[in-house]
Amino acid sequence: MTLPDFHVCDRDISDTVTQEYLQSAAIAVDTETMGLLPQRDRLCLVQLCDMAGKVTAIRVERGQREAPNLKKLMEAANILKIFHFARFDLAALRYHLGIYVNPVFCTKIASKLARTYAPRHGLKDVVKELEQVELDKSAQSSDWGNAANLTEAQLSYAANDVRYLISVQQKLMAMLQREERWEIAQECFQCLPTIVKLDLLQYKDIFEH
Repeated sequence: MTLPDFHVCDRDISDTVTQEYLQSAAIAVDTETMGLLPQRDRLCLVQLCDMAGKVTAIRVERGQREAPNLKKLMEAANILKIFHFARFDLAALRYHLGIYVNPVFCTKIASKLARTYAPRHGLKDVVKELEQVELDKSAQSSDWGNAANLTEAQLSYAANDVRYLISVQQKLMAMLQREERWEIAQECFQCLPTIVKLDLLQYKDIFEH
């Protein structure tokens, strides 16, 4: 892997890496799975990036049910965990590894609240506007289950999905505060654990008439 400051590990992060990440005020997080249904599709990869730009990808084995160091990091109350479309990633981490992530910032929710002038809120569009970086998403719909033999294109895609999130979060937070939407954004983030629980129980549209 030729990307700078990028590391791949199996099953969990080491004690040393855990301690390094625990020193960061914020951690960007993403997951790769075999599909969009946690009860059917397994978790294959978890990517992390701290405020210093250190990126780690954790290969999750089939049938693995825990990752103690990752759990410790994801549940640390003093570290903000930043996702893009947190609803999905939180469900995958909870269902497969028993991790209850908190506290959370979702850049997709933040984008929809702040960037009301824009019609698209996918990570590619948000990063392009706020970071002036064109993400290559060609590896998005690929086989993540063959974790031992991931291609460089897959690893590059996985790394870039977290590499810009902290900077994006900071810019979106500034926009939310400027437009007086920061409080409602926080309330949305605080609702996520309940929404994830409902998703995993397979409830749909319970707030509709």
